[in-house]
Amino acid sequence: MIQIKFRRLTFLMIIFLLGYVSVKITDSYARQENNINLTFNHYYSYEELSDALKSLAKAYPKFLKLISIGKSYEGRDIWLMIINNPDAGPDKSKPAMYIDGNIHGNEVQGGEVCLYTIWYLMKNYGKLDKVTELVDQKAFYILPTINPDGRAYWFNKPGSLRSGTKPVDNDNDGLYDEDPPDDIDGDGEILTMRKKDPDGMYKPSKYDPRIMVRVKPGEKGEYILLGSEGIDNDGDGLVNEDGPGGYDPNRNWPFDWQPPYIQYGSGDYPFSYPETRAGGKFILEHPNIAAVQSYHNSGGMILRGPGAQKVGEYPASDKRVYDYIGKMGEKILPFYRYYVIWKDLYTVHGGTINWTGEGLGIFSFSNELWSSAKYYYKSGEARRRGDSEAYEKRQAERLKFDDLLEMGKFYREWKPFKHPTYGDIEIGGWSKRTNRVPPSFQLEDLCHRNCMFTLFHADQMPVIEIRNVEIKKLGEDVFRVRVEVANDRIIPTISAIASKNKTTRPDIVTISGSNIKVLSGGIVVDKWYNRIEPVEHKPERIILRNGIKGNSQILIQWIVKGYGNVNIKLDCVKGGIREKKVSL
Repeated sequence: MIQIKFRRLTFLMIIFLLGYVSVKITDSYARQENNINLTFNHYYSYEELSDALKSLAKAYPKFLKLISIGKSYEGRDIWLMIINNPDAGPDKSKPAMYIDGNIHGNEVQGGEVCLYTIWYLMKNYGKLDKVTELVDQKAFYILPTINPDGRAYWFNKPGSLRSGTKPVDNDNDGLYDEDPPDDIDGDGEILTMRKKDPDGMYKPSKYDPRIMVRVKPGEKGEYILLGSEGIDNDGDGLVNEDGPGGYDPNRNWPFDWQPPYIQYGSGDYPFSYPETRAGGKFILEHPNIAAVQSYHNSGGMILRGPGAQKVGEYPASDKRVYDYIGKMGEKILPFYRYYVIWKDLYTVHGGTINWTGEGLGIFSFSNELWSSAKYYYKSGEARRRGDSEAYEKRQAERLKFDDLLEMGKFYREWKPFKHPTYGDIEIGGWSKRTNRVPPSFQLEDLCHRNCMFTLFHADQMPVIEIRNVEIKKLGEDVFRVRVEVANDRIIPTISAIASKNKTTRPDIVTISGSNIKVLSGGIVVDKWYNRIEPVEHKPERIILRNGIKGNSQILIQWIVKGYGNVNIKLDCVKGGIREKKVSL
């Protein structure tokens, strides 16, 4: 008896220890997840960004999948993070949001906002109900840098490159990238050159002598500006006329693409660059993408299309959706303004969101991330083009900000230099790490507010339901089945543009059962007078060619003969799939 009790006690102790070990492993895993402490008060190089993405994917393997969608011109991976809760279904079965950043090499902070968005969703899953709901109901495809070579150039070279690094013959002399800017004084920065000249067109500003301003008619100048640091590398009498790259990846997308003589930097044909081709291929392979956000660099703007006036205004129903999200964005991002690209900024042919918004009919925004109003938190200041006095004042305030809050970190005082062609000159001015990117201590605020705007946009993607099922017996084994198919968010399952361009498969509502025959089916256009828009063929399959509008429902009716269980299914490419079982 004692031996039996001892064996039982030993068995219970083993079970307890195994349970204790299991709990400790679970706790350790939870701590491992919570120990991904990314900081957002500095900028991540391409290598650091890659490592951060890999660390996140390793820490949250259930929800995150990191893939390379292609290689850049120089062979760097173009990383994309898929965020999805597989317990709630595959990512392609849910409405998804595509987010990218840093398509222009020097617009680096888009990468940080994308990284912050991934980190924020994972850090708060299971803690904040709205975050948990978003991750469970939606999928996210986040591409922090679609231009890895341009990002690497910005971090590793003295200059600042807008394009990628594929060589281009910018001056049509048969040579490629042969005369770039040069760090001729060896301080690690490409700054500005100026030269004293009594006939010059520039003088020091009255607000701060470090600022160079153009003289007014009749005034005497003191300097000429010679552009960015550099020499005539190819001996053609020009300086810096053929630097690295020299194209614009954000003019290389298919919708309204124009050749370079109309749209500078557009490339030989749409998707002619490996980076844009990889991004476009991914988007086309994921028709469930219902929202797009592209992060750019400077101006404090929430932009939507059209990119060109000739495209015409968006259909009224789509415009209402854009206006609702864009105007809410102005509240989330108080230093930003909601603008139409061609009307309020400039004409863009072949841009990313021109293709996704005007071509594919996906609700798409592009945020210009940094607003100079945030230097001193002044909003609503006039920024009229051509207002030189206002420009001077802003530059003087910017210098004061650099002096007081950054200890003069990003402005280089003018210093003499002996140039091989120009002789005695001075080199100085702003570092590339200012003006277009925020000071590092203001970066996290920018990341968080833009992340919140993006998640608000994502929350407006379709949430579809089958509800209010009504079964009425009409005769022996004959029933009328009515259901509402609904969309509880403002974004429709098919936009008006997508419907017009036929870029999205229609939504489909079906009824099925092993013991039923569907006699008729259609859309109820007036339930009070029982007016039906019937389906002529295959009445069990109702096609909703224009989808389900935002915050609305459609009443479907079938007349069926039979008995037993039936299944009603709503299948929306951009809204997901819902099913409901009922009994006759």
